[in-house]
Amino acid sequence: MDTVILVDASCDLPLDFIQENNVPYIGLMCHLKGRDYEDDFGKTISHKEFYNELQEGEMPTTSQINVYRFMEKFESIIKDNKSIIYLAMSSGLSGTYNSALMAKKALEEKYDNVNIDIIDTASASIGEGIIVYHCCEMLKNGAMREDIINWAESNKLKINHWFLVEDLKHLKNGGRLSTSKATIGTLLNIKPIIYVNKEGKLENVTNVRGRKKAIKYLLDKFKERCLNPSDVVVGISHSDCAEDAEDLKATLVKDYNVKEVIVSQLGLVMGSHCGRGMLALCFLGEER
Repeated sequence: MDTVILVDASCDLPLDFIQENNVPYIGLMCHLKGRDYEDDFGKTISHKEFYNELQEGEMPTTSQINVYRFMEKFESIIKDNKSIIYLAMSSGLSGTYNSALMAKKALEEKYDNVNIDIIDTASASIGEGIIVYHCCEMLKNGAMREDIINWAESNKLKINHWFLVEDLKHLKNGGRLSTSKATIGTLLNIKPIIYVNKEGKLENVTNVRGRKKAIKYLLDKFKERCLNPSDVVVGISHSDCAEDAEDLKATLVKDYNVKEVIVSQLGLVMGSHCGRGMLALCFLGEER
């Protein structure tokens, strides 16, 4: 039985990677200006269009993938006698993982020999993308299904996520920052640094004054926590600040000789919660 790796689009990998590797995906939903969009790597609404709307003051909302959509997606794969490894966005950030579990249970009652493994990656955005990247590479190189699952489970808490947030109003509207703190932070040019903790939840670990210093903080964390830079794949994701992302990539290559750097745009889901100007640096390193 062939194995298929299924992902959700919140992994924020470049669309080229998804298409070149024929990776099936399912996306969370984003509600913007009276319309619902599936987060689909910028195909339905481009990243540029989306962030232009945010620049104009729009405040989108997101919703998890429901059980029915999962059942449809799973069925479309298992009907071809294929097994599934679904790499889910952190259960600490979305109920999507639990919806997938319920869909799996329903299909096991409906069919014989359903072979679906659902992994809570405890990760998000390009951090989740790094797990997807490695699992897809393993599958392409002929790894056994059990080895892929074991790698993901063994390494997911070694994925370090460091996010620099520029636009505080989205954190405020999402309930992650009080109105007073958002107002003061904006006035003082404060940049929150967000980390994904071992429960897979976002945590504001510190605040840095000024964007340049905040980017340096991300690099300091990479230097501190990445164990073998020349042998890791690093992920950089950004929300409409490509120049900063490319500068960060250049520094990593020049100063740390990293093996590979994947640069991508932040999708609709994380973009809705973090706003424009966010910069994420994710890598395999010390366990959270």
